[in-house]
Amino acid sequence: MTKPILSVRDLSVTFDVRSPSAWPWTPARKLHAVSKVSFDLLPGECLGIVGESGSGKSTLARAIVGTIPSSNGQILFEDSDLANMDPRQRRVHRRDVQMIFQDPLAALNPRMTVGEIIAEPLVTHEHGLSRKEVKRRVGELMEKVGLLPGLINRYPHEFSGGQCQRIGIARALILKPKLVICDEPVSALDVSVQAQVINLLISLQKDFDLSMLFIAHDLSVVKHISDRIAVMYLGRIMEMADAETLTTTPAHPYTQALIASVPIPDPALEKARPRPILEGELPSPISPPSGCAFRTRCPKAQPLCAGDRPVLEDIGKGHFVACPFHAPERALVAG
Repeated sequence: MTKPILSVRDLSVTFDVRSPSAWPWTPARKLHAVSKVSFDLLPGECLGIVGESGSGKSTLARAIVGTIPSSNGQILFEDSDLANMDPRQRRVHRRDVQMIFQDPLAALNPRMTVGEIIAEPLVTHEHGLSRKEVKRRVGELMEKVGLLPGLINRYPHEFSGGQCQRIGIARALILKPKLVICDEPVSALDVSVQAQVINLLISLQKDFDLSMLFIAHDLSVVKHISDRIAVMYLGRIMEMADAETLTTTPAHPYTQALIASVPIPDPALEKARPRPILEGELPSPISPPSGCAFRTRCPKAQPLCAGDRPVLEDIGKGHFVACPFHAPERALVAG
């Protein structure tokens, strides 16, 4: 059996929240952004993570990269526990775990040229390289991501959003990492540009033999690039399966509601299919519901759902569901 390159075990991230009007001695309240999340990522695999805004997707990504600290749990990257390392120890693994951010322009330093932006990780981690070698490697990677090497001395504001995202991708790949975390990398782009960037990421994943975590709202986009998909709600994983199984036979009511919100291009199918209605708003992560986090909005909720928190249960062939009333339902996701 193939050994995972990344194993996340019972990972939790909490933040202390204080009201501006509270007394200084008032204890801070805990915001539970990620709660006991566990999953494995195999070498060369792409795991998609979807969910509403506020479900903890980006917080999970930043905890794995190390830009925010985790509260509990383990982040095992090639048997090294990143969650319990100090910054100096973690620096050794930083070149192997890179991130592509949501807002391409905001992620780039406006005072640096494209060449300097892409080369910065090389300068930081490979001190012995000559300027000529750095420029050569930057030029090669620019061509690989669809940018003309002649643009190396231009600044980010001179590029479109799609081109800026290509610059961000090149910067993330310049050190040839083993794991790349994509935090909603196409949500700020036009639909036509989204498809180009997704196809580029698929191509680069094969060329560089990358393992990827791909975070997005759009299930049809995630299905296109991912081998498996995990659905998050209020900091917890509700369902996880291979992309085809999860999008055609979702078992959790929350997943069914997410898929129902994706339009189908065929008017007849769109009109005929059942539509689970997701009512209400996402509960506050400061005071999450007891038991199942989704029970306050779930059409199948029962009194026992307020009791113990449901655990991810394997219902067959690697399809995990955190719901005692799971019943796979046929669904169709657009393209």
